[in-house]
Amino acid sequence: MSRLRHCFELLREEGRQALVPYIMTGDPQADVTVPLMHAMVGVGANVIELGAPFSDPMADGPVIQAAAERSLANGTSLQDVFAAVQEFRRLDDVTPVVLMGYLNPVEVTGYELFAERAAAAGVDGVITVDMPPEEAADYIAALRGHGVDPVFLIAPTTSVQRIVSIGEAASGFVYYVSLKGVTGAASLDVDSVSRKIALIREHIGLPVGVGFGISDAAAAARVSACADAVVVGSAIVKRMAANAGLDAAHRTERIIEDVTELLASMRLAMDADNPGDSRTKTA
Repeated sequence: MSRLRHCFELLREEGRQALVPYIMTGDPQADVTVPLMHAMVGVGANVIELGAPFSDPMADGPVIQAAAERSLANGTSLQDVFAAVQEFRRLDDVTPVVLMGYLNPVEVTGYELFAERAAAAGVDGVITVDMPPEEAADYIAALRGHGVDPVFLIAPTTSVQRIVSIGEAASGFVYYVSLKGVTGAASLDVDSVSRKIALIREHIGLPVGVGFGISDAAAAARVSACADAVVVGSAIVKRMAANAGLDAAHRTERIIEDVTELLASMRLAMDADNPGDSRTKTA
């Protein structure tokens, strides 16, 4: 059984939802990434979403675009992303790690070699933002051939027909983009999210994660009432960026302190009023 499936099954039995923080590998410096991953798990993160930097991150707003620029300026490569996961796995062989990035570096590497390296490092799933499922047969086959879950996005404008096709292509979970726009937008309409998730669940048996626009504990709690996972990205990266100018001796410590404070508050809020058995069971 994959780590992702095992994670979601355990959470379902407990009547809890996954907290999924996103960070960019190598931002603001290489030696922050792995200690921060462990620290986030320590305060209740269930899945880590790890960004692979790309020069044209079209789905991301200015906060994560800037994180990608800082990471690339540090020389972070796709191999460095794999190396970070491999280092994380030395102490944590349980927490799922999902890579999030763009198609160009995957195609340059080649689907088969990318999947082989991802699996060898301990990656559990991959979100390739600009890979449409209709064109992804070879990509999906390569990932699944190495036990890595292809995770696809669903947007507010996605039709029922396309939801069905995404459900056929995806495994691990599906990622519902909660609003029209890029990462970091603030206009979260939880009622609309709840209605769309209900529609998705009519056609897909996988867990549904929700991201974009979740910036504080109250929003995380509201979304967790209808979703299987709450994905938090820009709110974390903002805190990291605020400390990027500190000297190296204090930077990692302060970033870990600020990020874990946010995640701990979200975990507490998500667990405070848990509907548990009212949620649709996942496959």
